[in-house]
Amino acid sequence: MGDSRVFTQPLSASHRSSAGIILKIRLENFMCHSSLQIELGEWLNFVTGQNGSGKSAILTALCVAFGSRAKETQRATTLKEFIKTGCSYAVIQVEIKNEGEDAFKPEIYGDVIIVERRISVSTSSTVLKDHQGKRVANRKEDLHELVEHFNIDVENPCVIMSQDKSREFLHSGNDKDKFKFFFKATLLQQVNDLLVNIGTRLDSANTLVEELEKSIEPILKELNELQVKIRNMEHVEEISQQVQQLKKKLAWSWVYDVDRQLQEQSAKIEKLKDRIPTCQARIDRQLATKERLELEEEHCRKTNKIQKMVNLVRRLDQQVHEVHEQDLKNSQAEESEIKEMLKGLQDELDTTNLILSRLKEEESALSASLSIKMDEIRKISDEIDDYERKHRENYSYICELQQHQTNKVTAFGGDRVIQLLRAIERHHQRFKRPPIGPIGAHLTLVNGDIWAIAVENAIGKMLNAFIVTDHKDSLLLRGCAREANYNHLQIIIYDFSRPRLNIPYHMLPQTQHPTLISALHSDNPTVMNVLVDMGNAERQVLVRDYEVGKTVAFDQRIPNLKEVYTSDGYRMFSRGSVQTILPPNKKARTGRLCSSFDSQIKDLERYALDIQEHGQEVKRKKSNAEEELQDLQDKLQSIKRRRLNAERDVMSKKLRFQDVKNSYVAESNPAPASSVDELHHEISKVQAEIREKEILLEDFQLRMSKADAKANDLKLSFENLCESAKVEIDAYEAAENELVVIEQELCSAETEKTHYEGIMNNKVLPDIKEAETQYQELEHNRKESCRKASIICPESEIEALGGCKGTPEQLSAQLNRLNQRLQSESQRYAEPIEDLRMIYDKKERRILRKQQTYEAFRDKLNACKEALDLRWSKFQRNATLLKRQLTWQFNAHLRKKGISGHIKVSYEEKTLSVEVKMPQDASNNIVRDTRGLSGGERSFSTLCFALALHEMTESPFRAMDEFDVFMDAVSRKISLDTLVNFALAQGSQWIFITPHDISVVYFTLNTTKLESAKNGRMHQPRNFLV
Repeated sequence: MGDSRVFTQPLSASHRSSAGIILKIRLENFMCHSSLQIELGEWLNFVTGQNGSGKSAILTALCVAFGSRAKETQRATTLKEFIKTGCSYAVIQVEIKNEGEDAFKPEIYGDVIIVERRISVSTSSTVLKDHQGKRVANRKEDLHELVEHFNIDVENPCVIMSQDKSREFLHSGNDKDKFKFFFKATLLQQVNDLLVNIGTRLDSANTLVEELEKSIEPILKELNELQVKIRNMEHVEEISQQVQQLKKKLAWSWVYDVDRQLQEQSAKIEKLKDRIPTCQARIDRQLATKERLELEEEHCRKTNKIQKMVNLVRRLDQQVHEVHEQDLKNSQAEESEIKEMLKGLQDELDTTNLILSRLKEEESALSASLSIKMDEIRKISDEIDDYERKHRENYSYICELQQHQTNKVTAFGGDRVIQLLRAIERHHQRFKRPPIGPIGAHLTLVNGDIWAIAVENAIGKMLNAFIVTDHKDSLLLRGCAREANYNHLQIIIYDFSRPRLNIPYHMLPQTQHPTLISALHSDNPTVMNVLVDMGNAERQVLVRDYEVGKTVAFDQRIPNLKEVYTSDGYRMFSRGSVQTILPPNKKARTGRLCSSFDSQIKDLERYALDIQEHGQEVKRKKSNAEEELQDLQDKLQSIKRRRLNAERDVMSKKLRFQDVKNSYVAESNPAPASSVDELHHEISKVQAEIREKEILLEDFQLRMSKADAKANDLKLSFENLCESAKVEIDAYEAAENELVVIEQELCSAETEKTHYEGIMNNKVLPDIKEAETQYQELEHNRKESCRKASIICPESEIEALGGCKGTPEQLSAQLNRLNQRLQSESQRYAEPIEDLRMIYDKKERRILRKQQTYEAFRDKLNACKEALDLRWSKFQRNATLLKRQLTWQFNAHLRKKGISGHIKVSYEEKTLSVEVKMPQDASNNIVRDTRGLSGGERSFSTLCFALALHEMTESPFRAMDEFDVFMDAVSRKISLDTLVNFALAQGSQWIFITPHDISVVYFTLNTTKLESAKNGRMHQPRNFLV
């Protein structure tokens, strides 16, 4: 192949995303190319060359790389036919730019994605690689996800219009083929097929839901029949309940009927119990008068007794006064003797108090000394504990160093790292690359052990870390650490394939002192790279002593210097104007990278002996202090005993002094004799008796007043009775006058009396006796009926039901009717109602779940149908808008050559017709068939039609092959200008393939010129600005 020219001009108006454009295409043994590599620009790319030079193979390679089948390229029937003759395989490699907001998984692929399609005679494979050429994915789903993300549809003629598609469209006059081209290019075909498929699936789902809904109709019918049965059975239960209630009412109705008969019989027997004598009033009045006189007599007697007691108290008071005067004369002689005794007791008490104060002061001083001595012993104990702790730590560190001397790996994690390494060995096949670690096990010191402590303080935390190659291995290693019970393991992810870093001299600290990286050696380059990239080991300087370190860190201002470490572990650095010096890490007493630990172990053993000697000395000191403490405690106990004795002595003297003083005070005050006390006691007793009698007297007075009131009431009632008796006496006198008349009639009445007495004895009295007998029988019947009714139900239940209305005969007839109805209804339904309810509930729960499920299906199906109808309406609206847009854009592109045209799209008939009117046509006839145009006009109209479709599609790149076929020079120039302007305005990457010369184009282009395929080489493009 020949030379190539690349024209580049930046477009300031472009702010598009560059993700998805083709950067490079490499072909190996593909079709006519043995080895071809093309680098494409981000904007316009023209591929020119003679016919047969392999230009179209580039688009075919793109289609195959992005998943097209061989038949769809119209160049072969199977993929193996693309392999160049005489070769066994073919390789297509396409590099896609992956930058910007629309980048596809940039954290995995980086800024470039490489799609590699390898074809052999028997198989083919597709591999996705990242920017470093590492294999990331190899599944068809991954390629499909990439194509979907960037919207690369190579089957869409607006994305890749191959030579065959261009010629087929130019030579086709069929409106249906044009419609198919339009329908597919605008993705309406894909949306239409998707909506039709969804509609078909929804119809199938609707049929299925209807079948499911019909399947539960027999169960619903069974439920309705069960419900009718249950209602009838409930009616039978109601009748049964009514029967039970009637039985209860009938039982108690017999009781209530007997009660009614008893009331009637009792009314016949009891009529004469209303006459009671009224002569009790006078007796009550005489009794009240008698009680009042008795109370007056008792009151007088009590009053006389109280007066006698008052006179007795007056005489006793006079005797007390005489006794007091006699005692006062006898007590003056003893007062002086008692005062002298009180003074002696006070002197003894003062002396004892002085001794007690001195003892308390001695006790306080001893307590203070005891507290000081106890604090001293406590401090000594703490010091002993500190020595013992240091001895244990030192012994533990000696054992640890001895273990490190046996196995160097244990210095970097202890026994846990051994368990971790065993776990890694068990799972080594699961790692992509075996982990490296611990890092300290791969490092050695260069110049002996002089920098061991400095290195430990500088990178001590990294020495336990492990290095893995990717995140997957990191997760696997973390699982191994959990298995080995190694928590908080530091894992560093680093690329194992990177070679040993070569650090330029000008990037190192400019000093004669060694750096940390120069003091270390490792056979593994990855370990050294990690120390540089993660630990900045090349910028850390090692010095021998403190003063030199200060000079290097703060005074010389050495470039590329981060930190300075002294041989004994001091860390020095400056950040701006702040200078920092950190002391050595106390835990890092020795360096774990030492070649031998013998000297360190000997030093530690000597240090342990020193600690042990100091500990023994401190223990002897503690023993002496404890002896002194025991002496102080003994003295303190002696002082306490003496103080307690002194306090008891003081207390006894105080009590004796107080007793003498109290006796003196008692004797100095004139006290009555024993006889006076007796008199006072008798006076108190008499006064109490007086108060008791006065209370009784008040009670008697209250009772007298009540008796007076009662006597007055009885007197008044007696007077009323006398007045009424006077009226009755008058009536008696009148009756006495009539008595004479009555006596006269008595004789005649005596005869009648004898007659009626015979009737009473023979008829009336037997009837009364018979009625009493019947009453007794009714009472017995009532008790028996009540007992029987109580067995059936309590009377309170009948009251709750509203009582018994009706006679027993009426209730019995009603009960017979209900029993007959209950028997007839029970014969119709033999199954128990509980079984029917259980069956009904079980079926209802089962059918309810199905109904809810089917209703949910129906709701979702209706929602899907509504969404489908909405999408159909939007699809039809968008199709109409696309039809109009296509006509406008087509006519706009035709005007650039002075041609006008129109496109008619019929979605119902699925036809697309193109009408073109040429400017030189004087007859104003419209060409309705593109085959009636010349070759150039047909190609130009086809180009305008394709550009109109391009504006309605989106893709990161577009390619057109032989778009200018059959065009003359003028049409080609106009077409090229139109294409260039459209491509730059549209903004995506464009690849144009043409066999013609495009030097007439005045705009900036990126051009690659190809010769025949048999040459098989292509030179690197040269970049220059026009």
